[in-house]
Amino acid sequence: MSFLRPTLFRIPVKPASLVAPATVALVTALLILIPFERSNGDTSGVISFLVSFLTFVAIYAIFTLGLNVQWGYSGVFNFGVLGFFMLGAYTAAIVTKEPASGNFTDYIGGFGGDLDLLPWLSSDEWLPHLVGLAAAAGVAGLAALLLAVPTLRLRGDYLAIATIGVAEVLRRVVIEETWLVNGTRGLTGVPRPLGGLVDSSDYKYLLLAICGTFLVLIYLLIERAIRSPWGRVLMALREDEMATEASGKNVFAFKMQSFVMGAAIMGAGGAIYAYASSSLTPEVFTHFFATFLFWAMLILGGSGNNRGAIVGAYVLWGFWTITLQFQSYDLPDLVETRMPYVRELVLGTLIVAVLLVRPAGLLPQRRQVSVWVERQLKRRPPSPSGSSGADVELSSR
Repeated sequence: MSFLRPTLFRIPVKPASLVAPATVALVTALLILIPFERSNGDTSGVISFLVSFLTFVAIYAIFTLGLNVQWGYSGVFNFGVLGFFMLGAYTAAIVTKEPASGNFTDYIGGFGGDLDLLPWLSSDEWLPHLVGLAAAAGVAGLAALLLAVPTLRLRGDYLAIATIGVAEVLRRVVIEETWLVNGTRGLTGVPRPLGGLVDSSDYKYLLLAICGTFLVLIYLLIERAIRSPWGRVLMALREDEMATEASGKNVFAFKMQSFVMGAAIMGAGGAIYAYASSSLTPEVFTHFFATFLFWAMLILGGSGNNRGAIVGAYVLWGFWTITLQFQSYDLPDLVETRMPYVRELVLGTLIVAVLLVRPAGLLPQRRQVSVWVERQLKRRPPSPSGSSGADVELSSR
């Protein structure tokens, strides 16, 4: 009866595989315990805090996934995430808002009232937002297409300089051209999807469900694309462009496709951010927040792994939020007055530690030849010698 013996206990557990679960568990524990202690056991307040936290984690994970398509799978060094983020957010806002009115408000667009095209199903609560989402993705993708033509042939570091330069130009245009999106005054009162269908006190749960659903859809879309022949070409050109070109593939075309796809995802993420925040100002779109943090999330989670990108967004934004919670304690004046710098120091130390200890991130990219082959190996019945398909799969890695 030895062939009936389970093989689970033969699978060695590597300590390195426990790093990611332990890190997520630590962040989760601190995110729950600190607010619980500071609120004197107010469970409803802790839940409200966690719902808001997870909502923005889902939004930031969308940007990280878009960056993962560009850098993690294709090797395209885009250091201008800010530009696509800003284009998507402002496009969605001016599409869904009403026309500008008043002496201190000036912006183009304002089509929200004209997009209620269906006289049923409360289309005014969701149809303008879908149009704004599609417009945001389209504008960001078009901008990426126009940018890709002259820049994608540049070497990695020169491409980074070009993308960050274009992002800064877009940011200055938003600030200086006040007739576009109201300049430094920003846009307020961005309509929220399905906002009129639930009570305002319960809307945060609906918003979390919307952001989470969109994140899952984006994740499944990217996973499907990367597991296709198209995705395998992207990973090939990331590893060796010359070999990929020698095999007959148009390297520039594939790099452009990945760049445009990633930018469109970022633009859609910007639309979701605008809906969740309900207001936009140029101060939000800094290179540190709107570019560097997303790169840090991807490096921390694991470049080339979509699950790693999501985990990186959760862990990094968790550490960032935890440092904000520390400000509620009685700290020495030397620390309290320098908490923003301490937060950046903690973030930098965390990234350096990950690069030194786990250069591939918390969840490194999984090398596999075929998902179908792995599934067949898992379904193979155990052999009389005690080895199973799982053992074969593990031994082949």
